[in-house]
Amino acid sequence: MYQVEERITQEAREMRAVFAKVIADMAEKDSRVIYLDCDLMNSIGMAGYWKEHPERAVNCGIQEANMIGTAAGMSATGLIPFTHTFGTFATRRVMDQIFVSAAYARLNVKIIGSDPGITATLNGGTHMPLEDIGMMRCIPEVTIVEPADSVMLEDMLRQAKDTYGVFYIRLSRKIAEKIYKDGSTFEIGKAAKLREGKDAAIFATGICVAEALRAAEILAAEGIDAAVSNMFTIKPVDREAVIEAARSTGAIVTAENHNIINGLGSAVAEVLAENVCCPMERIGAKDRFGEVGDMDYLKKAMGMRAEDIAAAVRRVVERKGK
Repeated sequence: MYQVEERITQEAREMRAVFAKVIADMAEKDSRVIYLDCDLMNSIGMAGYWKEHPERAVNCGIQEANMIGTAAGMSATGLIPFTHTFGTFATRRVMDQIFVSAAYARLNVKIIGSDPGITATLNGGTHMPLEDIGMMRCIPEVTIVEPADSVMLEDMLRQAKDTYGVFYIRLSRKIAEKIYKDGSTFEIGKAAKLREGKDAAIFATGICVAEALRAAEILAAEGIDAAVSNMFTIKPVDREAVIEAARSTGAIVTAENHNIINGLGSAVAEVLAENVCCPMERIGAKDRFGEVGDMDYLKKAMGMRAEDIAAAVRRVVERKGK
């Protein structure tokens, strides 16, 4: 059961600090949990744990394909491997290993891709995964989740440990905006409704959740009542939530830190195309590469701000009226 904070605030700890604490806690309590990394333990906050428990953490070096193959082998022996590298290398560089060694073999591998989308900021376009969801969506039986804050991150990690199969978890390493009250839990595959509304529905994921909530406030001041849901599970997408929102509001907007092609927007559009006809707009990167910049600049450049989401809602509400 989840509870939503009354207002959005900056969290006290970085997401990577929470990640490291939860992985260490799970590994200490469950001897099957093992952590693998591609020379980024300092970057993700796991260096201390690796030095204290070298038998429970493996630095594979900058060998991403090797890491996935090793994790698959470990899974075959009954271990629960959690792997980490930047999202570009966790997906694009190792697709064949994920597909064949982990997913096709129906093994139990958890893949963490950090710095998704524009959260890569100054690392620039080569390190800015705006296609990772799309690539992973094409692999059968893979679960894709994107925690919006550290409260959700902890619950997703613990659920991934206890749920057999291949998981891809998109993880921003830096300080997130706090959406949920401590102790909240979530159901994978079910959207978390954050705000009711009758005129339109916004489905958002990751860093766009806070922006969607701000957009709803902007719209409320104009007399437009927009619902907001956190679609943190991109695959399997919550079909029932999409259908219900389309029927009750007649207008849908998606917002994601990803290419609008084959991401959350595409997943929602597929549901609408097969079930309910209504106007829809997609917020996200418009079929383009990433670039160097800080978060404020990149949100504006990619059209991911609250103002951009609000404008999309106005458009779908107008289209609905016609």
